[in-house]
Amino acid sequence: MNSINKLFETVFSPLAPFSLWIVRFTLGVSFFLHGWGKLPLPPTKLMALFERIGMVAPELIANLVALGEIGAGAGILLGGILKGNIGNIITRVSALGITIIMIGAFYFAHSDWFINAKLFKSEQIFLFALALFFLINGNKR
Repeated sequence: MNSINKLFETVFSPLAPFSLWIVRFTLGVSFFLHGWGKLPLPPTKLMALFERIGMVAPELIANLVALGEIGAGAGILLGGILKGNIGNIITRVSALGITIIMIGAFYFAHSDWFINAKLFKSEQIFLFALALFFLINGNKR
C-alpha cells in the first residue's frame, strides 16, 4: 500500500499547483457558456419560464441572469489570474453571483429536484458546490 501511495505522490504531486485551476477553469467556462447559450438577448426560453411563473419584469430578469452567468463565469477565471486582494474579491463576488443564480435555478426551474436523485445526478449541483467552494475559500490554495 505504501509503495502505491508513493507512486501516486511521485506522479501527481507535480500537478498539485494546477489542481485548483482545473476546478476554476471548469466552473468559469461552464458558467460562461451557460450564459452565452442564452444569447441573443432577451433569452426567450428563460423569459417564457419567468412569465409562466408570474415573475415581475421577466425580460429584465432573464437578461440579467444571462449577463450574470457570462460575467460570473469570466470573473471566476479573471479572479484567478489577478493576484492579491483584487483577484480574491473578484473570485468571491463571482462565486456569490453563481451561488445566487443557482439558488434561483433550483427554486424556479428545478423545484422538483430538492434533495433527491435528480438533483445529485445533474451538473447543476456541481456548479453550485464549486461556487460555494470559491465563495468560502476565495483564492486561497
